[in-house]
Amino acid sequence: MEAQRFEIAKLAPGIYTAMMGLEKYLHQCGLEAGLLHLLKLRASQLNGCAYCIDMHWKDLRALGESEQRLYGLDAWEESPYYTERERAALAWTEAVTNLKEGHVSNAVYQAVKPHFTDKELADLTGAVATINAWNRLAISARTLPGTYPAPKSAQKAG
Repeated sequence: MEAQRFEIAKLAPGIYTAMMGLEKYLHQCGLEAGLLHLLKLRASQLNGCAYCIDMHWKDLRALGESEQRLYGLDAWEESPYYTERERAALAWTEAVTNLKEGHVSNAVYQAVKPHFTDKELADLTGAVATINAWNRLAISARTLPGTYPAPKSAQKAG
């Protein structure tokens, strides 16, 4: 394990402030906090971002999320622990994250559409884009996993 390369917040505070502005918007947009962290955790798993995996696992636990749903996330399609809305969001998250495999298909869009309004889908897409940007910042800076402090427990994941 190599040492952290640099700290974005200190060296490029404008980038960090802009990213935090996106986070502020996302956490007041109306999407459930638990759903946001679940998709952030899944995208971070796909991208291999250890720092963000640690962060969103801790955030979800603080919201009251069960260990079973967290450790089953890698196999969400085969696990019975997720609602249809969560499944649609996870499929959308994977499609938007894995663009190297091709554009987001109409099939994935048609599957997510019944579970989200147009505004919610726009917000969901913004959330996926934001976590992908955070992942790229943390991975390139080699932000050290395990350094994110676990939040105090909050409201139940929704």
